[in-house]
Amino acid sequence: MVMNTRLTTINQYLKPLSPEKRAALEKLRKAIKAAAPDAVECISYGIPAFRLDGHLLVAFGAAKNHCSFYPGAFPVIVHDDELGAYSTSKGTIRFSPDRPLPVALVRKLVKTRIAERIESTETKPRASKRRAR
Repeated sequence: MVMNTRLTTINQYLKPLSPEKRAALEKLRKAIKAAAPDAVECISYGIPAFRLDGHLLVAFGAAKNHCSFYPGAFPVIVHDDELGAYSTSKGTIRFSPDRPLPVALVRKLVKTRIAERIESTETKPRASKRRAR
């Protein structure tokens, strides 16, 4: 009988991957940590992710033929000119394990995502006080 084991750590996610994918995703993980030292590692929707102040910041994962980084739609749009060598879609950057994302680019994407999160919390309307009847 095979038990359904639920992933709880990024290390558990990375362990069964090929050495090439594991190395590429470890490099990405380190770059994310360096860019967002206060972010907390977690598993979200079955893939490795980082949370900052309780909110999902970025995520990454491996597929059959590529690896992916999920910084969100805004960072992908802002840095579109630097992502020409990669396959992108809304909020996703796909890359080959033998050509991992450059650390400097990951740093820019993560910093842009952090700035987006900060701005969204600062401009978010505050809940109005309940009116007395």
